[in-house]
This record gives sequence, C-alpha cells and structure tokens, in this order.
Amino acid sequence: MCPHQPPCPAADGPDREAARTIVHHPEQGWSLLCNGVVLFEDTGELLPDGGVIAPHRPTDAPARTAPAPSAV
Repeated sequence: MCPHQPPCPAADGPDREAARTIVHHPEQGWSLLCNGVVLFEDTGELLPDGGVIAPHRPTDAPARTAPAPSAV
C-alpha cells in the first residue's frame, strides 16, 4: 500500500501514527495517513479495518495538592 522507502509503519503496528500524512483537513480535524489510518485532532484514530482507537492524550493537568501544615 505504501510507495515510500522505507515503507510507512503498518496500520496495526504500535508506531502507526508515524506514517506519512497524505490528506490533511485541519478545518475538519482529521488527517489520512499513508497506512490508511484516519488520525483525528483529539488523537483518536479510525483504523482501515473499522477499528477505533480512543483519544489517548492527557487532557487534564494533575491536581495540585496543598502542602501539609508543618508541626510546631
């Protein structure tokens, strides 16, 4: 499927997001990668076989906790 040398990572590989972008629609929030994966702006993915990868970027910063009061 991929004409590039070296070939892009397979759609079922853990490095699938490293494939080259062949169609980019930032106004719609998605890109089509050379391996057939549709990558969404929120980091969700649609695989060529219809599988779905849920968004996987941290969206919330961890809550800060107040320091414990010092004992006097």
